[in-house]
Amino acid sequence: MAVFAAGDGARIAFSDQGTGLPVLCLAGLTRSMSDFDYVAPHLTGVRLIRMDYRGRGASEWTGAETYTVPREARDAIDLLDHLGIDRAAVLGTSRGGLVGMVLAATAHDRLSGLCLNDVGPEIARAGLDRIFDYVGRNPAAASHSELAARLPGLMPGFADVPPGRWLEEVRRHYRETPEGLRITYDPALREAFLAAFQGDPVDLWPLWRATAGLPVALIRGANSDLLSPAVAARMKDMRPDLILAEVPGRAHIPWLDEAPALDAIRRWLAACGA
Repeated sequence: MAVFAAGDGARIAFSDQGTGLPVLCLAGLTRSMSDFDYVAPHLTGVRLIRMDYRGRGASEWTGAETYTVPREARDAIDLLDHLGIDRAAVLGTSRGGLVGMVLAATAHDRLSGLCLNDVGPEIARAGLDRIFDYVGRNPAAASHSELAARLPGLMPGFADVPPGRWLEEVRRHYRETPEGLRITYDPALREAFLAAFQGDPVDLWPLWRATAGLPVALIRGANSDLLSPAVAARMKDMRPDLILAEVPGRAHIPWLDEAPALDAIRRWLAACGA
């Protein structure tokens, strides 16, 4: 892991491994670069670049007003500039996919493709309500093992989960302390996230239209409460060349090491020139 200074001086943590087509991995809302630990061993022949958003993982906490998708998109471009990379394929999970669509609209020439993991230009209310409930809050569990044992009941949209996966997940995303589990990001992210959804909904479909000319892929959890089948179908109608995969037994979000997800990612990477 390394650190660079974003345009406003914020210290942003990143990882840069391998050689080949640059692939910039952008994580979910509360997640870190570890979001891609499961898929990374399957991505050969690429330069895999990962970034912790400000306020998450090992990056600097810079305050709620800076925890926005546009700011995170600028940080991504700053990272590419820091690494001397002209263009990169973006693999975005949830929040990372929104950042990727903003990049398609604002820095189209810096992208060589975009793959979205369970997110689109419309976010289902059920999924939003679930995120509103947990973002910025510590789980009511004393240990990793306690929370891992409860997750199958808390995540009913998931089936055929690999052995030990729930424990891997909680170890990646929570710290054990004498007071119980603690989140690994700035709690002020809650304030920023709630503020982003106040007022009238914003039409994000122009961001999807901005992907024109880029190889695109979409991976959807079959039981997702964030990305509906109707939205995925509309995305496909607008981009008939869209590489679309649905992962059975997954809600929000697929881990990307599932066979349908890997097949879609590999086809997408080939279209990007890998």
